Amino acid sequence: MAEALQRTGTALLEDDPYSELRFDGDPVAPIAAISGMAAQTILLNSASKTIAPGTRVGWLRAEGDVLRSLAIAKQAVGLQSPVPEQLVIARYLATCDLDAHVRRVADVYRTRRDALVAALARTLPSTARVTRPQGGMFCWVDPGNATDTDALLPRAVDNGVAWVPGYAFYAAAPNRATMRLSFVTNPVDVIDEGVRRIGTTLGR
Repeated sequence: MAEALQRTGTALLEDDPYSELRFDGDPVAPIAAISGMAAQTILLNSASKTIAPGTRVGWLRAEGDVLRSLAIAKQAVGLQSPVPEQLVIARYLATCDLDAHVRRVADVYRTRRDALVAALARTLPSTARVTRPQGGMFCWVDPGNATDTDALLPRAVDNGVAWVPGYAFYAAAPNRATMRLSFVTNPVDVIDEGVRRIGTTLGR
């Protein structure tokens, strides 16, 4: 990807809020870290995924003219982000061990990921496909029954569970029988019950 972007002079907007939340394997650097990519990449990140979900403070890294243009655009949209939230983050970074906090969070998320993957394997047909991500917050699921997960979502909500229909993540020709499931919010027993309700919704 980096080679194609460099060859064509195409800018990259890289959204990277999850890379610190890694459970397995080696850390993966952003594309912006590849030689020659820093100057043509806008790298985005957020405190809401690693420090606290209610902390809506994000940042970006860019170089040269694009950084100046972004600063001007940000000022035009709103002079500044909420000061109290920025002060909270600044205080946290000055007084707390962020790396230790992320390690604790990743341990919890790893357990919940494993619980979700195991529950889906017990519940869905053998034709289903479920990712087992090495990090982040979500599993990608194809239930294996060609069901339109967007059309089925209201029934899922009636059953007290929800997902994000997968079609929204495709640039073209979406597979409408896909969904994105979060595993970070709830403990293992709630995950098990949620998957049971997903199975009921899918007619399992």
